[in-house]
Parts: sequence; C-alpha cells; structure tokens
Amino acid sequence: MVVTHCGRICWARKKINLSTVFAGQAVGIKEVHGDIWLVSFMDYDLGYFDLDTGSWNRSTTRSVPGCYPCSRYIL
Repeated sequence: MVVTHCGRICWARKKINLSTVFAGQAVGIKEVHGDIWLVSFMDYDLGYFDLDTGSWNRSTTRSVPGCYPCSRYIL
C-alpha cells in the first residue's frame, strides 16, 4: 500500500495518519489478531491499527540502536 502525499493510508474506509515522511513510499499491512493490523516500512514495524476503534498505536521499536523515535527531537 502506498502512503498518500499527505502522509496517510486508507484501509477499510479508515484513514490512518502515518507521516508525510513516508509520502509516496510503500508500507506493508498484516493482520496480527482479529481486526488488529501491523503497519511496517521496510524492516521496521511502525505500529498497530485497530479497525474496530480506529485507534493507532505506534511501535516501541527503535529505529536505530540507542535512538527512540519519540525522544530524538527533545532538546
């Protein structure tokens, strides 16, 4: 599935906001349990999407050793 120019993917009539960083890039989607779907880019798991609730939970996987995506922009 290809990410739109505004950083989204549309899946089962739901809009999943990822990031404009992924615009035009292909991401993978795999069902892991019931209506819980894993969104991945290359070898990295970006997070999980719940079709029932429409909630998006980012992965806690580090992008590179020693770097956490949520804290890299803290000054």
